[in-house]
Amino acid sequence: MKQLFITFFFIISIFANGQNLYIKTYGNKKDKTIIFIHGGPSGNSTLFEGTTAQKLADLGFYVIAYDRRGEGRSTDLAAKFTYAEAFQDLNAIYKKYGIKKAILLSHSFGGLIATLYTEKYPQNVSALILAGALFSQQETYNHILDSVTKIYTKNKNQVMLDKVAFVEKLDKNSAKYRKECFELAGENNFFKMPNPTKESKKLYAAYDSSVFFKTNIRNKNAPLLFYQNEKQNNIDSRSFLTQIKNKAVPIYAIYGKEDGVFSTSQIKSIKNLAGENHFALLNNCSHYLYVDQQKEFLSYIKKWLK
Repeated sequence: MKQLFITFFFIISIFANGQNLYIKTYGNKKDKTIIFIHGGPSGNSTLFEGTTAQKLADLGFYVIAYDRRGEGRSTDLAAKFTYAEAFQDLNAIYKKYGIKKAILLSHSFGGLIATLYTEKYPQNVSALILAGALFSQQETYNHILDSVTKIYTKNKNQVMLDKVAFVEKLDKNSAKYRKECFELAGENNFFKMPNPTKESKKLYAAYDSSVFFKTNIRNKNAPLLFYQNEKQNNIDSRSFLTQIKNKAVPIYAIYGKEDGVFSTSQIKSIKNLAGENHFALLNNCSHYLYVDQQKEFLSYIKKWLK
């Protein structure tokens, strides 16, 4: 039956507030719309596109992937990297495609953008999905530093313990503090699934050899400009999520059990906020859960939204 439907693939640039955005759509426009909001600042949607976007469309969704202004393939030297700017671009997408309501599928830093957008424009959002999404930044930084301290203490690595001590003294509302925390997380494989499966290896390998990997553009200046221009640069969005629930917008949360940037208490709190039936914790899964455990990820999206 799927063959009876026409699947549209096209890349289109829209003129939004003077910015040409990279956008690609997957699936049938008559289906429920999902807008994927990538991580960052300095991220892009290439991994999601190269592994998951079409498979999500095959489940009966109209999927829109895009790179935010100044990030990835949406080059803009004048980008400010503020939440307000991200909202402008989202609203431009809604207008361009004639979307009244959409499901926001948010990953990592994209979770903060999606949460703040939904709180401001609840009438535009039919559901908010937090997929390995940030929601309490300082708790995440504290957890990373506490975790690596235990590792370096066990290994008697004084050089790295001194580095952790240096990071802890940095301004917690600075780009450098964020950068150093996530670099320590990366060096200790906090973003990688512990036991790669045959399926996940195949997905990552296919991405690495694809055009999406070749266009995996990272704007190193994005975090610096974000912390320079955005006042809300180290927030806990759980109060906003509570307001969203009170406005009757469904919230779903799906996380990797081995995602090293979240503590057990953080995962427990987001589970309590979303609710038992709106929460999933995937085993042998880290930060990029839509690749690490793609079948389970897609299964939950279908279960919740279809």
